[in-house]
Amino acid sequence: MIRRRTLLAAASGGILGSALATGTARADATVAVNPSTTYGTWEGWGTSLAWWANVFGARDDFADIFFTTRTTTYDGTSLPGLGLNIARYNLGGCGWNSVNGESMTASPNIPSFKQIEGYWQDWTNEDPASSSWKWTADAAQRAMLQKAARRGATTELFANSPMWWMCLNHNPSGASDGGDNLQSWNYRQHASHLAAVALYPKQNWGVTFATVEAFNEPSSSWWTATGTQEGCHMDATVQSAVLPYLRSELNKRGLTATKISASDETSYDLARTTWNSFSSTTKGYVDRVNVHGYQGSGGRRDLLYTDVVTTSGKSLWNSETGDSDGTGLTLAGNLLYDFRWLHPTAWVYWQVMDPSAGWATIAYDASTLQPTTIQTKYYVLAQFTRHIRPGMTILDTGASYAAAALDTSAKRLVIVAANTSTTAQTLTFDLSRFSSVTGGPGGLVPRWNTVTTGGADLYTPHTDTYLSGKTVSASFAPKSVQTLQVDGVTR
Repeated sequence: MIRRRTLLAAASGGILGSALATGTARADATVAVNPSTTYGTWEGWGTSLAWWANVFGARDDFADIFFTTRTTTYDGTSLPGLGLNIARYNLGGCGWNSVNGESMTASPNIPSFKQIEGYWQDWTNEDPASSSWKWTADAAQRAMLQKAARRGATTELFANSPMWWMCLNHNPSGASDGGDNLQSWNYRQHASHLAAVALYPKQNWGVTFATVEAFNEPSSSWWTATGTQEGCHMDATVQSAVLPYLRSELNKRGLTATKISASDETSYDLARTTWNSFSSTTKGYVDRVNVHGYQGSGGRRDLLYTDVVTTSGKSLWNSETGDSDGTGLTLAGNLLYDFRWLHPTAWVYWQVMDPSAGWATIAYDASTLQPTTIQTKYYVLAQFTRHIRPGMTILDTGASYAAAALDTSAKRLVIVAANTSTTAQTLTFDLSRFSSVTGGPGGLVPRWNTVTTGGADLYTPHTDTYLSGKTVSASFAPKSVQTLQVDGVTR
C-alpha cells in the first residue's frame, strides 16, 4: 500500500478522470435526485486496523473518535466522531520464533510497526489449542478490534501475507521477483490459519467476523523481499485454488454463516480482470467482491459494477482506498465517483491514522509513534460518514459530484456534494420526483460545510438554507464539500 500509490498515479486517467480536475471552473448546475433508481442499502464506512491500531490500539479516545458519532476531545479540539461501523482486521504473517532451525526472513526495509505477528507460529501442529499457536500475539491491534466491535462495528478478517513459513522464501513481504510466494503445499494451511482465527475470537474475544478475505492486492507485482510492508503475490490460478479450501475450513469449524470476500485487487480494472478470469465454480465461493480504489479518478468503475452486481449478483465494496491529499478534496471527488459509477454498498479508508499527513485523517510521527495533527481530510470524511448512515437507500443523482441517500423510516434525504473547482458555484437540487418534501420548520434544510482550503468552516453547521417548493439551492465556495439534510421526504 506504499509503492502502489506512485505506480497507480500514472494510470489514474481514463474516461471518467478529466471531470475531477480541481483547476477546472464549473458553472452553476441543477442536480435531479431520482428516487426511482436505487443502488442498494448502505452497509457503512470503515477502516483497516493495521497499522495504526498496532500503534494506538490501547487508546479509547481514538476508538470513540473513529467508531462512534460522539464528540470527543483530542489535543484540545472537540472532534465529531466519524461513526465508522466497519473494522478490517489484518491477520499478520510475521513471527520471531524458529522451527526446526528455520526462521522468518524479514525485509530490510519494513518498519517494526508494520510487522504484524501471526498466530500459527509452528507448522508442526495445526491444533489451535497447542503450543504451536500464540494467541497472545498482536495485542495492540486486537485491542482496537475489540473496542471497535464493542462500539458496534462489523468486522472483516483479511491477510496481507500468509505466515512467513508458508512463503517460498520465508519472507512475508514477498518474493525476490514479485512473483507467487505461497507454497503450493500450504494453500490449505493458509485457509486453515484464517478459519482458525475467524473462530477463536468468536469463542474468546467477543468478536464475530462477518467475512474473511484470503488475499490483498494479490495480482500486483510490487510485493517483493525488499518491500516496506507485508504482501504476497498470488495470481488468479492460486486464488482459485485457495478459495475452496477457505470455504471448507470455515465450514468444518461450524462457520457456515461466515462469508468469503475476494480479491481486494488494487484497481477497478484489475479487479474486473481477475473476477472475469474465475470460473463459475470459483465465483460461487465468493459472497462479495472487494476492490481497492487506488486507480483514483480513472478506471471503468461502471463495468466492474455491471460484471459483479448486475451480471453475477454479488455485493460490492470499495474495501480499501486512500490518497496523499490532506485537504480531503481528492477523497471527496473519488468517493463521489464511486457513488456515481461503482455503486458499492460500503466504503473503507485504508489508514485513518498515518505517518504521512497527506494520507492521514489524524497524523502521527513515524519515529516517535506519537499522534500529531488533525487533517482537513478528517472533516471532509465526516461529511459522508456522519450523514449517509447504514440502512439508508442510495439514490441516483446523475452527477459525479453529488450523492444522495434516503432514510425511509425517518423520511430524511441526505445529499453530499463537492465543488472541486477554483470558483464558487451554486448547486440546485431538484426533488420534484418525490411525492412529498417539507423540510424542517419553515422548510429549513440544515447544512454542514467544509472548505478544504482552510478557514473557519471545517465541519460547520448552518441554518440559513430553505426549500423553495421542491428545490433547494446552496452556494459552494471553491474546493468545498457540503451536506444538506432534507426532512419530510417520501418517495
